Amino acid sequence: MKMTKTLLTLSLLSAASMTQAGEVEVLHWWTAGGEAKSAAVLKDMLEQQGHSWKDFAVAGGGGESAMTVLKTRAVSGNPPSAAQIKGHDIQEWGGLGFLTTLDKTAQQEKWDDILPSVVTKVMKFDNEYVAVPVNVHRVNWLWANPEVLKKSGVEVPATLDDFFVAAEKIKAAGYIPLAHGGQPWQDATVFEAVALDVLGSEDYNKAFVELDMSVLSGDKMVEVFTKFKKMRDYIDSNSPGRDWNVATSMVINGEAAMQIMGDWAKGEFTAAGKVPGKDYVCAPAPGTNGQFTFNIDSFAFFELSESGNQKAQQDLARTILTKDFQEVFNLNKGSIPVRLDMDMSAFDQCALDSMSTFKASAKTGDLVPSMAHGLSTTSYAQGAIYDVVTNFFNDPKADPNEAANKLAKAVKAAI
Repeated sequence: MKMTKTLLTLSLLSAASMTQAGEVEVLHWWTAGGEAKSAAVLKDMLEQQGHSWKDFAVAGGGGESAMTVLKTRAVSGNPPSAAQIKGHDIQEWGGLGFLTTLDKTAQQEKWDDILPSVVTKVMKFDNEYVAVPVNVHRVNWLWANPEVLKKSGVEVPATLDDFFVAAEKIKAAGYIPLAHGGQPWQDATVFEAVALDVLGSEDYNKAFVELDMSVLSGDKMVEVFTKFKKMRDYIDSNSPGRDWNVATSMVINGEAAMQIMGDWAKGEFTAAGKVPGKDYVCAPAPGTNGQFTFNIDSFAFFELSESGNQKAQQDLARTILTKDFQEVFNLNKGSIPVRLDMDMSAFDQCALDSMSTFKASAKTGDLVPSMAHGLSTTSYAQGAIYDVVTNFFNDPKADPNEAANKLAKAVKAAI
């Protein structure tokens, strides 16, 4: 009789846990290398909690294809549990009424305490969490080949003036000073690094977050365009259309001395078996020491009707911000954890420097969202900036004064 009672209790407990188990369908574009490995880890961690994972991977590094598929699914009333969405797009989906609140989970897990406020702002709609950050990329990095610098008789440049002096010497020594891919987003990545130095963090925010017309068309912006144009002198003629990772390989192979690119470039050095501090140098982009331009990968969570799936969805949100997942994912991706309370002993020196600056800049106001990577403003304003920046960079006769005026007009027309 006692045995029967025990079996009955166990079966009831099992049935109760089964009712809580659900399925998460996750839309993402992590289909390559370390990213795919990271997605697999998240899947395993969720399945260990009794839920099932339905992978909804759509290839394409920038996620444009994924967003097209997502819109179709959401409009037809069949959204996934979570989708890889970032920046202002989260606000747009929230405004359309598609997203669900994660506030109960956020309070249990104390997200407000472990995440910087500049990040939580992006993850909330109407002051409630609707999305979860996965990582932080630092965009304003300079990657350099120490052997090429040595042969050219130069040090890693700390300021833009240092950069231009070093670039002349590197050019004279027969190397390409700056590896670059002539694509709009890459042009914008270099442009925002120059802007961060010239404008400073406060005016950078006024220009690219607040879209302040007086800053966008002002004297400092003219100086930004002037220095940005000078960068053009140190890029090789084959740069148009070149992918960013091909530019990184030029630094790895010693054809070029430096590249201004986000920390995903580190993955290329790692894949080539290179060691930071020995085979390559990571340093802040010239003039931006102590400042941090951030880009965040994140998942937004959609309104679902089935209770088991809702539970699975909240468990997924919780799991993404666990220390275990944060460590595995970011070691694979080249980025740093978004939590401020992580043990960083497994990470390399570049990541340690990045985390140190991330924490410090969060307190000083020098942690700023990347315009080039869609965190600072809407896709419409970003597109307008891209057009002006790329057209200017590719026109040898372009005038910096005119460019600053065009920038303000183009942004005004886009908002």
